[in-house]
Amino acid sequence: MNRPLRGIVGYPITPFTDRGSVDDRLLGDIVEGMVKAGVHAIAPLGSAGVMPYLTDSEREAVAETVLERVAGRVPTLVGVSSLTTERTAYFARHAEKLGASSVMIIPMSYWKLTEKEVFGHFDAVAKAISIPIVVYNNPATAGIDLSPDLIAKLLQIPNITMVKESTGDVNRMQRFVQLCGEDVAFYNGSNPLALAAFMAGARGWCTAAAQVIPKLNIELFDAVERGDLKSARKSFYRQLPFLQFIVAHGLPRSISAALELMGTRVGPLRAPLLPLDREKVDELRRILVDLEVLPRA
Repeated sequence: MNRPLRGIVGYPITPFTDRGSVDDRLLGDIVEGMVKAGVHAIAPLGSAGVMPYLTDSEREAVAETVLERVAGRVPTLVGVSSLTTERTAYFARHAEKLGASSVMIIPMSYWKLTEKEVFGHFDAVAKAISIPIVVYNNPATAGIDLSPDLIAKLLQIPNITMVKESTGDVNRMQRFVQLCGEDVAFYNGSNPLALAAFMAGARGWCTAAAQVIPKLNIELFDAVERGDLKSARKSFYRQLPFLQFIVAHGLPRSISAALELMGTRVGPLRAPLLPLDREKVDELRRILVDLEVLPRA
């Protein structure tokens, strides 16, 4: 799969059975739904996929299930991050062996890493595989903020070719272009800033929303590609309440609740995560009704 990563990158939730094990069958069905809806790429083991809450064997199984179901129809971006460089390289090699198009790494740590440590971490993993790597910057979850200047240094490592920026700062995206040129491949990871990111030159939008409102996500991207800003704005502001909701209340909680409202029970969240309370579920239901995802009562 050598097609460039561009467009809507869908991040599937990791569903669980009532007994708490990963529901491989349902995971495959969720992925199939996104592919058939026209999502441009699939990215298992992201924030919505609760990757840090999974055992090593579960992570491997999730990657295997998704890659098997995608079957090369669209590019795949597998999350391989871990606390240690050794484990990150291990999961990266596993993803490459499965046929992943690329892998994504967020520098996870207990102790705050220095820039030298971050660079060494990425460099070591890059040398362990030959497929492209996406640098994922999300200080809200990782506790480490990768500056544009550091990311520019990381992009000098041969197979580190892409950046997913989730700080919600469009100025950073523009800084990437200044530092690395117009060819820098960066992707938006901040759902409420999807339109602004596309306007700043993002090649794609990495979003868990693609398993709930894929048509609206794709509609926005297509309008941007056509240069139809009026239609892009209309599409974006229509879906914005949902995008704001899932960020405010956490992707696993919100996506799980949305799918269950739509009739797909994805099982219990893995502790210590708890489901949304009834008041928030009712708010989410109203949003989905307005989006015509759910019928009006």
